[in-house]
Amino acid sequence: MKKRNLLIALTGWICIAFAAPAAAHFQMIYTPESALEEATAVNLKLVFTHPFEAGHTMDMGKPEQFFTVRKGKKQDLLHQLKPITWKSLTNSGKAYEATCELRGMGDHVFCLIPSPYLEEKEDCYIQQITKLIVNTSGFPTDWDADIGLAAEIVPLDKPYALWTGNVFRGVVKGDGKPVPYAQIEVEYLNHKPQMDQNAFAQQAEVKAPQDAFVTMTIKADANGLFTFGIPREGWWGFCALGVGPAKTLNSKELSQDAVIWVQARDMQ
Repeated sequence: MKKRNLLIALTGWICIAFAAPAAAHFQMIYTPESALEEATAVNLKLVFTHPFEAGHTMDMGKPEQFFTVRKGKKQDLLHQLKPITWKSLTNSGKAYEATCELRGMGDHVFCLIPSPYLEEKEDCYIQQITKLIVNTSGFPTDWDADIGLAAEIVPLDKPYALWTGNVFRGVVKGDGKPVPYAQIEVEYLNHKPQMDQNAFAQQAEVKAPQDAFVTMTIKADANGLFTFGIPREGWWGFCALGVGPAKTLNSKELSQDAVIWVQARDMQ
């Protein structure tokens, strides 16, 4: 997307000039643990924000779809969403939460298709189609499934079974086809979400030495494959920009992005 890429470039120049951090939009589906010993109820927070800086949180509209896939079967969860207000370090924004009862062993692939967000500063829409995989009992089922989303990152490594120092690999797909040389933004969830307060923790986990470390940018290869080494425990978000087939909405540009969240752990 020309407008969005131009704005990103201009924003980067402005940030350098004023020494302000450059952070990317990221749709989150968050729960504290992605690898559970047994099936239980999990609380999920759906927040559209800037995770590294815990910066400006955007107002979410009512999602178009929210569902889970387990053993190839899809379960609609849209009716379980409840509106909340999420507090970042700079503002508060409209978000959602859901409590979902997991049953049996295996992978639960949570998928969110949010309503497009109008980014007025960029004069375009952003729709970040997001996946989060939660496993119970270590039994693998659907973690590497191609769900068939308009924009999707299909993992090649279990997103919930990564040690710090492992690599995470994925294939970026748009409309079911690999996207050559897709641009992928990567951010670390640097302020731990406080589930009971619907807010980010004030204290950051790490300090970025320079803006390029806030939102890292990598590219897929000719087959849509990317690899990223995980340098620290915690949650990492991967966002492939503009890979979906829809390019316009209401006579404005639309960036239909693919997002996936993975969790790494330190060896104890």
